[in-house]
This record gives sequence, structure tokens and C-alpha cells, in this order.
Amino acid sequence: MRLFRLRLSCCVVVAGLFALVWAFDQREARGRAVETKPAGSRVYSNQLKRLEHPNPILAEHPEFIDPIHELVRYEAPRLVDDPQGDLEVRAWRFSYNARGIIEMPNTLRAAETAVVMVHPWGIDDGQGWTTPEPAGVCDFCTPDKNHFAAKHTITVINPFLKSLRGKVNNVLYSLPGIEDPIRKKLYRSVRSRPSDDQRRLGTIELAEKLKSFEYRGQPLPAELQLSHETPVIDYFRQFPGLDASAKFNNQGFWQLPIPVTSDITYFPDDVVIYDGEGYEEMKKFLKSQQVRHVLLTGYATDMCYCRTTAGYENLSKDFNVFLVGDATLATYPSNSTPAHATNAAISFAALNQLVTQVSWIKSTR
Repeated sequence: MRLFRLRLSCCVVVAGLFALVWAFDQREARGRAVETKPAGSRVYSNQLKRLEHPNPILAEHPEFIDPIHELVRYEAPRLVDDPQGDLEVRAWRFSYNARGIIEMPNTLRAAETAVVMVHPWGIDDGQGWTTPEPAGVCDFCTPDKNHFAAKHTITVINPFLKSLRGKVNNVLYSLPGIEDPIRKKLYRSVRSRPSDDQRRLGTIELAEKLKSFEYRGQPLPAELQLSHETPVIDYFRQFPGLDASAKFNNQGFWQLPIPVTSDITYFPDDVVIYDGEGYEEMKKFLKSQQVRHVLLTGYATDMCYCRTTAGYENLSKDFNVFLVGDATLATYPSNSTPAHATNAAISFAALNQLVTQVSWIKSTR
């Protein structure tokens, strides 16, 4: 009998311990559920409605980007739906699983939206930074292609920036390098804002610095040394398709203070961020300004636009990013037009990014 009571007592103790452990686990599970549930989350109805006979996408500027044609296109419910939203941004993405393009409306608060332009380099634009001769390369890699990119900036991007400046939170530009003494006098940055007197002085110093450089490098090699076994390898090793080194550009070319292109109407409140200072500085600034959405423009769609400091690979980790598909231009080797290259780069990006276009962005103020 005593043994029975002892066993019963043990069972009671064990049961109590199990109850305590179970209660603790349930509390932890509830805690984890509370911690991982996003604040203000909602259930999104991912119901797709087939669009019948839709117009081509990105068709307003065919000289810069070939229009998007896809056999299957769907309409999805509104994705971004900000209270008191005053910026309508229709957008699309491509899904192999859905087997077509998915479009959706979005309503953004302009006060929480920034417009970012990637790499508006002031090359061959009259400010003094010019493509070195006879074989130097910069930006779109030939003077003619740089002038064509300038035409795109003037035709598409600058009017777009003008239409939103004063409505959105900020307009930002990204440039290579770090904030040097000359550009610090010229441009507002994440740290400082120059005075009018500083800007005037910076303009003079920039002109002097850029015009004092010798924009001349070596000519193309007249002879190459080729082996019997690997002449193709030897050929491209000595004469690659793109060499932007000091050999052709002259030593110090890439250390010059690259300005914002004169094809942009720059305003004193516009902000310049620098690749050399890293993405975290840009992210910190945008967060401090309560920015949640980014409309991304700039160059080049297949390179800097995706992979540099202000590229969408960085920004889309922390912000709602919309690629403005006709406000960007891809590099286009072996072609006289960037239209097909830009189409291809944007189409590939649309696998994991939302794409919009200038005509789809409308302020309701």
C-alpha cells in the first residue's frame, strides 16, 4: 500500500511537471507568434483576372526601350494601399509560375516616397569631364552613346523629376567615389547642405579641376603577341572588349570629382549619395526621412542600376521599390540602339521586382 501511494505521488509530480512544461511551451509559442506577426499586416487576396487585349507595356519611348509584349497578362488586387495615399503607381511583374505578366494598382503616400537616379554621370556634357581620346571609355563607352544617353535624360528623366519634385519626400542621385572637398561644396549630401556661396566656389573649383586633366591615353595596340596553342585567349587578354584602365583613360581619370550631369535640372534640396560610402549610409538617411517607397531611375539597367549602392538589389531589401522602366537605359554593345537591351534587362528584373513607367505614375494632389 505504501508502495502504491509512493508511485501515485510520483505520477502526480511527473504529471505536474509535464503540465508546467506544456504551459511554458504554449506561452513561448504564443510569444513567438506575436513577435513574428508583422505590425498592421493584412491578408492579400492573390486572385488573378485575365486581361483581354491589353495595350503593350512601356510603349511611349520605343527609341529607348522596345515595348513589352506578352501573350498572357493578369490584373491583381491593389498591393500597396497607403491611407491618405496621393500617388497612384500602377506596376507589373512577371511570373513563370503564373505563366504571364501580373499587373496591379498601388496607392503610395508621396511624403513617404523618394525618387532615386542611379549614376547621372556628367560625362561629355560641357562641364569638363570628357571621354579620353583616342580610345578611352566611360559611361556608355563611346562619346556618341554618351550623347544618346543624354538625350534620354533630357527627354524622359528630367521631366519626370520635375513633375514630382516638391511632392515626393526627396530626389536623390548616386555618384561614384566619396564626398570629396569639391563636391561637398556643390551638392547636399546625407551629412551636409552647402550654402549658395559654397556652391559658387565649388562650381569654379570643379571647372578648374576637370579642365586641368589630360584626357588622352594610349592608342589601340598595333601588334599583339599570339601563341600557336591559344591565339584566341592571347588576343582577348591583350585586346579586351572593354578596358577602362589608365592605359586608355590616363592615370587619375577615375579619381576626378564626377559631377551630376548638366542634363538634369539640379535643385539645392536634391541629395547626392556616394557609392564609396556604402548602402548603409543611404539606408540610414532614407529611414530618417520616413521613406518607405522608392521610384528608381537611372543608368545602366544591366549594371549600376541593379548592383551599385543605390541599385535595386540593395534597396529592395528595405523599401518598396518600383523600377521606372522607361526612365532607365541599358548598355548596348554591338547595337546602334539600346531599345532591345533595355527591354531584356527590365524583363529579367521583373522576375523579382515591380516595374512601372512614367505614364503610370500620377499624383492625385
